[in-house]
Amino acid sequence: MTWDILGHEWAVNLLQEHVARDRLRHAYLLIGPRGVGRRTLALRLAQAVNCPQPAAAGDPCRVCRACLQIERMQYPDLTVVQAETEGGVLKVDQVRELQHSLALAPYEARYRVALLLRFEEAHASAANALLKTLEEPPAQVIMLLTASSQESLLPTIVSRCEPLRLRPLALEDVAQGLQTRWQAPEAQATLLAHLSGGRPGYALALYREPERLQQRQEWVQALFHLLKDGRVQRFNYIKELTKDSNKEKEKPRDRLRQVVLAWLPVWRDVLLRAAGSAAPLINPDLEADVARLASALGPQTARQIVANLDRSLELLDKNANPQLVGEVLMLDLPRF
Repeated sequence: MTWDILGHEWAVNLLQEHVARDRLRHAYLLIGPRGVGRRTLALRLAQAVNCPQPAAAGDPCRVCRACLQIERMQYPDLTVVQAETEGGVLKVDQVRELQHSLALAPYEARYRVALLLRFEEAHASAANALLKTLEEPPAQVIMLLTASSQESLLPTIVSRCEPLRLRPLALEDVAQGLQTRWQAPEAQATLLAHLSGGRPGYALALYREPERLQQRQEWVQALFHLLKDGRVQRFNYIKELTKDSNKEKEKPRDRLRQVVLAWLPVWRDVLLRAAGSAAPLINPDLEADVARLASALGPQTARQIVANLDRSLELLDKNANPQLVGEVLMLDLPRF
């Protein structure tokens, strides 16, 4: 049985060889955009080193209790550390708690595995605290870090890990994988491949959770309505979007962040077409709307809107007031 990962064959082969030849590094850094398969690859490695009945060295069975618990990230010798929310902050206390647990012998496995997700979100103090563990790792411990880019981390963190850079796949490969492995209809698979930008994990998440795709469609339709609305309607939309409700687990900041992330690919498509590029659209289902906006606004305006959206994400990551961020974004949005 293979690791059942779509793409990244070179990384799978490398890690399998490390396990089979007992040449495991004490720390691996999986680099790439979110949804590209970083966490899945890390979990497969955790299964490969701790499966009690592997089909072959480096080839976990993926059906035993240990493999299934690792898949669900509920294994006693697997510790998962991450910021509370995407775009949040991984705190130094979380790293110190991890260090305490890594000092203990494994409960039942060969290795204790520490999975630190989205480590670019680590506070500087948390990253510095981890350095000592990376420099002097306990025996029978493997640390797996994921990050969006090498540049987002301290150089001292990167230098103490084995880096593996995962890149998006060709759109055709993602679409074909969705069809052959998960029986997605051809038209849907093609759309999801484009929406994911070649990130198989994100494409699969959209396929398995259709409500996420529905939510994306609602946010995009809201964008087109807002382009026609005046300032009062726009501010009311932001006020409702950023309203703090005890009934919802999602914080207003995270909610606005998800909306901006849904709008950003639309405007990047507009910029592509306004600049005369024939590159494939991220949103092929919006081709007519994208062409209309590109023709009316031109490349300079489209480029400025993309920059405004990127700036909004930066402000949200710096804990700026989400309602104010949203209102400024509405003021900068053209009326069309």
